Amino acid sequence: MMVNREALKEKKRIVVKIGSSSLTYKETGNLNYEKLEKLVRVLTDLNNQGKEVILVSSGAIAVGKRALLGHKDDSLAYKQACASIGQSRLMMMYQKLFSEYNHITSQVLMTKFTVENDISLKNATNTFNKLLELGVIPIVNENDTVSTYEIEFGDNDSLAALVANIVNADLVIMLTDKDGFYTDDPNSNPDAKFIPYVEELNEDIYALAKDSSSSNVGTGGMAAKINAAKIATEGGIPLVITNGNNIENIKAIIDGEEVGTYFLENKVENFNIKNYID
Repeated sequence: MMVNREALKEKKRIVVKIGSSSLTYKETGNLNYEKLEKLVRVLTDLNNQGKEVILVSSGAIAVGKRALLGHKDDSLAYKQACASIGQSRLMMMYQKLFSEYNHITSQVLMTKFTVENDISLKNATNTFNKLLELGVIPIVNENDTVSTYEIEFGDNDSLAALVANIVNADLVIMLTDKDGFYTDDPNSNPDAKFIPYVEELNEDIYALAKDSSSSNVGTGGMAAKINAAKIATEGGIPLVITNGNNIENIKAIIDGEEVGTYFLENKVENFNIKNYID
């Protein structure tokens, strides 16, 4: 199957999702500041081109844990405490880096209630639209501090797709630790074959989507990303999974290059975002 990616050049409203494993060093769990700076530079450049950009960023819990070295606790309360500490530190870094390029960012923390409740959903939609109208780059994360589960949205994968539908985005780009979608986990199976396009999400694709995250800080895995692709594509939004080790892949995708796995949009009739909340 051949798909003309040239149409991606015309996409204006773009949601970019980056996970914990793409933001931190695998060996230490510390933030990768070089990658963070590159991400900010690429997103700023897209904004300068007239694109509207929303960043969905994980990493708060991982950053909080690094700040509390010496403490070890597997409880939900501890993870929520780490999220509280880490979120402010992460936002501080984002604001510092974006300000160097004279761009304003905002923080948007969401829970499932934001989507489930009509009033909250309307308020979130209005806020996002106004921020984008003002040229602001919203940075979204789940509000892990008050969430009742460790990570309700699957390392923000589903959250990114939900946000894309809330704002009626044109494209979702998901940065992960793999080049895209494979027939098997390429970390354990050298014969795994890369799949450049997915025209339709069917049982065969779901069967291939094993939870194969190779990072000790990420929680999403490929299964969560395929679920996110379902939410995005059935809402009429194409989604591309690509390797976050090369931040320039974002620009390459929007330039129409053959990068990552392209999930074609397949909008379902009477799509309702609430049906995708577990």
